[in-house]
Amino acid sequence: MRVFISADIEGNAFTTVWDETRKGQADYLPAVRQMTAEVKAACEGAIAAGADYILVKDAHGTARNIDPFQLPKCCEIIRSGNGSPRTMVEGIDESFDAAMFVGYHSAAGRNGNPLSHTFSTKTTSVTLNGEIASEFLIYSYCCAQYGVPTVFLSGDRMLTEDSQGIHPCLKTVAVKDGYGGYTRCKQPDYACDLIREGAEAALKQDLTNALCKLPEHFVFEVSYKEHPQAAKYANYPGFKQISAHTIRMETDCFDDVLRCIPFVL
Repeated sequence: MRVFISADIEGNAFTTVWDETRKGQADYLPAVRQMTAEVKAACEGAIAAGADYILVKDAHGTARNIDPFQLPKCCEIIRSGNGSPRTMVEGIDESFDAAMFVGYHSAAGRNGNPLSHTFSTKTTSVTLNGEIASEFLIYSYCCAQYGVPTVFLSGDRMLTEDSQGIHPCLKTVAVKDGYGGYTRCKQPDYACDLIREGAEAALKQDLTNALCKLPEHFVFEVSYKEHPQAAKYANYPGFKQISAHTIRMETDCFDDVLRCIPFVL
């Protein structure tokens, strides 16, 4: 079994403030150790379920966060980036049996995590076909484009609850709650235990009907905190400005959405 894992940091067991997510800050080292531990736990669960190859995409910031020495020997890891529109799931292709997402966080405009955002912090809302668009939703849809079902998600509770129903066989693990500016966190080692167990259970399912059905048409809207940004980014091909703070794209091709994200978010 070939498994793909995308890993972020703002949804791991205790990240609460931005300095914990930024390389070079004193608070970063404990958070990145936990990011590595949670990915390792997901890998161990996958192996227990029968995975013999795992590709991990370090999907946070510089994409040089996870300690490769801590990963099982059947893993490969993609570090840094090349500008591909696949971004947080760079490396995904049709050869994988399932995808898992670890350490993901609530979307822009949601209050379930002090670090809620969608790709950047300059927006108040990002929606796809009228639904709140988290990074998880966007990049798990990207996996579905390649025929790879998403079966596991760990992160904050609001994200796991918001994501129910996106994928037929999705199993979730909530490792913390967010309340305004603070978090209520599970003990980090216990969080890893839950992730390990959840990943194994997710991959042991009958995945025959695990692939979600993508929409045939996409309406992508972005609302910015500062109205000059809406005027600026409305110039990206395919977008139009629909209010002082909001731009919209409509397309039948999901790749159009993926391509615009690094430029308008």
